[in-house]
Amino acid sequence: MQTNVGSIDKIARILLGIALLGVGFGVLQGTLGTVVGVVGLVPIATALLGFCPAYKIFGISSCPLKD
Repeated sequence: MQTNVGSIDKIARILLGIALLGVGFGVLQGTLGTVVGVVGLVPIATALLGFCPAYKIFGISSCPLKD
């Protein structure tokens, strides 16, 4: 599994994930809150792994080019 998520992208994903977790489990209630909260785990996981399956499918990479 080759890394395709760069540093700035990782930071943005972590912030987005934290925001979704906060809204999902802190603001919204019921099933919708749970779904939004669980969806918030996805950007956090891709940031920590450094790999995004959607980027792979579309041939995108936010990592700097290696010489």
